[in-house]
Amino acid sequence: MTDTVATTPRPPLDPRLVRHVRAARAHVALQGLLGLLQAACVIVTAIALGRIGAALLVDRELPTEHPALLGTVVAALAVRALTVFVQQRTAHRAATAAIADLRGRLTAHAALLGPRRAAGRGADVTSLATTGLEALRPYLVGYVPQLLLAATITPLCLVTIAVLDPTSAVLAAISIPLIPIFMILVGQLTQGRSEALLGDMRSLWSQLLDLVEGLPTLRALGREKGPERTVEALGDRHRRSAMGSLRYAFLSSMVLELLATLAVALVAVGIGLRLVSGDLELAPALAVLVLAPELYLPLRQVGQQYHASTDGLAAVDATFGVLEEPLEPDGTRAAPDLRAGHLALEGVGVVSRDGMAPEGATLRTSPGRITAITGTSGAGKTTAVLCLLGLLTPDEGRALAVDDGTGDAVEVSALHRSTLWEQVDHLPQRPVVGPGTLWALLRDAAPDATEAELEEAARATGLDTVVARRGRDAPVGRGGDGLSLGERQRLALARAVLGTAPLVVLDEPTAHLDGAGERVVLDLLSRWRDEGRAVLLVAHRSALVDLADDVVELHPARALRLPARTQEAEVTGR
Repeated sequence: MTDTVATTPRPPLDPRLVRHVRAARAHVALQGLLGLLQAACVIVTAIALGRIGAALLVDRELPTEHPALLGTVVAALAVRALTVFVQQRTAHRAATAAIADLRGRLTAHAALLGPRRAAGRGADVTSLATTGLEALRPYLVGYVPQLLLAATITPLCLVTIAVLDPTSAVLAAISIPLIPIFMILVGQLTQGRSEALLGDMRSLWSQLLDLVEGLPTLRALGREKGPERTVEALGDRHRRSAMGSLRYAFLSSMVLELLATLAVALVAVGIGLRLVSGDLELAPALAVLVLAPELYLPLRQVGQQYHASTDGLAAVDATFGVLEEPLEPDGTRAAPDLRAGHLALEGVGVVSRDGMAPEGATLRTSPGRITAITGTSGAGKTTAVLCLLGLLTPDEGRALAVDDGTGDAVEVSALHRSTLWEQVDHLPQRPVVGPGTLWALLRDAAPDATEAELEEAARATGLDTVVARRGRDAPVGRGGDGLSLGERQRLALARAVLGTAPLVVLDEPTAHLDGAGERVVLDLLSRWRDEGRAVLLVAHRSALVDLADDVVELHPARALRLPARTQEAEVTGR
């Protein structure tokens, strides 16, 4: 696998992370202050130890004869230990808060991008929001604090050495740049490796999740023995990428340690020669010897954490790549009351990879009527529903919200979407429920409903049989985990029964139900129509189509043509 090549080098601390994530911004500020405090402790400790050592070796005075200096050393070491404790403790909390913040923003923004721009992104966002963003933890806990220590302790110690021994400061100033220069060379060598590793992980997640979701179908078709080879190949590719990154990390750490050790030895040899010749006093010489390892320590730690930095920055890039995608602007006008209004499509077409589906779709909802959308697979039935609800902007035609009383019509894209969505109960083909318990999820749909009303909704949808079999406190995981598709469908229908929205939208409501379940759905549709609610459903089964008052048949364009011709949808009134 070839690595991708970054066009521009990335800064070690991504400014977007500091600018947009409050926890990261506070973390950087606190670590900077703690770095200054540690630098002061290091300098005070070195100077005090230099004086204690000189008194012992030159004047033959025991350290106990200098209680003030001993107290200073103990206090400085205690403050430094406390500073390190606070640094590590707050770093973990800040990393957890920053990851949670980015995770929430990422999932919310991906949802707001809409179905078209988020198509195929579901599992990819899932992997990025979970294991992908976890790469920020070692970056914020390990790399960023050491980077800020290198920006505080190293220059302050160098200034102190320059005051105590200018010759040692010159040697240190010459050797210090070798470490960042080598880090730059390592960075150029490993450019794109972390992005490739993250990309492999996301591909592995996406295909693995797709495989797990499709296992029942694959088993039914007798094809469950093939896809594991694909997952195995992806796993091997991810392993090779990870091991390659670790090899570079270990090699770079070894060379950085060697450079720092040689630099400290160079300073120590110079001090020893000048002590022998009498050109340097013992107290500042000992202080410089104590400061020299501290001078290089933050740089060595930064080198050791370099692998964490590349992984963390790759995760930040991928996250802000999604967050910086512009959203379609929300409208400002309030939606009309759908109890005395309707939604309509006029000549709507949506471009897809295979052409245009739907093409020229025209339909409307009506209070007290059932409208069924039919057509072949790929005709754009679900896409038409998404356009009607403002979840997708059509490439041709208009989606309108009409007030039947005044005749005023406004495009759905100009509406404040929440004022429309609060009037809609939407049941997609795969209902999203959970987590929670079975009965709690039903109660969440109508918190003010009585127990009798909940039981009646369960009986009307057949959910009562599920409750009798599993129990009211049966746990339901995220995405309805623990329930079959048919049971999720019954739960979603029961929640819709408890709702009062004037428009009910259903996408293949009987797709996962048996004959008895289909009868329940037909009874519910008739009940909602009698209540004066508008019902819009995507249907394949003839029983649903026969029940509908209006049937709209959609057709896809066979090939994409610009400008696309307008094809009127066939509307049959009943």
